[in-house]
Amino acid sequence: MKHRKLKNIELGRKSVEEAKAAHKTPLILILDNIRSLNNIGSVFRTSDAFLLEKIYLCGITAQPPHKDIQKTALGATESVAWEYTEQTLDIVLQLKNEDVLIWSVEQAEQALLLNDFKPELNKKYAFVLGNEIKGVSQEVIDASHGVIEIPQEGAKHSLNIAVTAGVVAWDFFQKTKKL
Repeated sequence: MKHRKLKNIELGRKSVEEAKAAHKTPLILILDNIRSLNNIGSVFRTSDAFLLEKIYLCGITAQPPHKDIQKTALGATESVAWEYTEQTLDIVLQLKNEDVLIWSVEQAEQALLLNDFKPELNKKYAFVLGNEIKGVSQEVIDASHGVIEIPQEGAKHSLNIAVTAGVVAWDFFQKTKKL
């Protein structure tokens, strides 16, 4: 069997306006003090790909427009809703008050493995992704409804934040499309 690579015109891409108006996957990503502008841009691209509801950029996390974010976002900063807040804990508490289920993505005691995570029907979720060195802050973990851990077998037990975002967003997207 031969596989012909599709041309861009054949991909059925949404316009920015169509992406903004499209039904969203009920997932928000909260970036807790992310240092790398390339990681931030990659999270925007992932959020666009799976029509995630919103991204919160917190603390030292840079904001668009920035050329190094744009380099990896490739325009996704225009199609994905985002907002900046100084304190990660503030947005976590605000979203909890809005009945959003908050899950930190981290390696922690009593963490639920991602493959065992089962999103509830008609619930909105937010996943907190932490700093490249320090991870999600303990105060944010304490305020979360739970912690999700991506099972890993290698020596490092550490995934890049952009890879982590891709893994958890795809997993959530797949699981909620079945609901």
